[in-house]
Amino acid sequence: MSTATKPNHIGRKISRIRELKDMKQEALAQAMGTNQQAISIMENSETIEEEKLIEVAKALGVSVEAIKNFSEEGVFNYFNNFYDNSQGTVGNYHCTFNPLDKLMESVEENRKLYERLLKAEQDKVEYLEKLLKAK
Repeated sequence: MSTATKPNHIGRKISRIRELKDMKQEALAQAMGTNQQAISIMENSETIEEEKLIEVAKALGVSVEAIKNFSEEGVFNYFNNFYDNSQGTVGNYHCTFNPLDKLMESVEENRKLYERLLKAEQDKVEYLEKLLKAK
């Protein structure tokens, strides 16, 4: 039986999660303070000690449970559901505003703040000019 078809092959699950995160073995090795060869050996191992699994999970930015419960079908189901709900909803969450409107609001707010700053600087210059004329 190949490692790709063994459902509980922890090393293969780590490898797939790493690949899905677009991370090379070297990057994972660096995050864990080890070398690429050690990562390769680990990814070919069917079982891994719990302490090492905790380190790997931390370096990958996932939970230990996410590694243990990882499945290819789960990933495809997630992305299929995400695509199916891409019309403004993801899962049970509904977007209640237009992100472009929010962006334009922040641009407008930025412009107003800039104008206030510019006015304050102009007031300072006028005040200093009055002081110089008074002398």
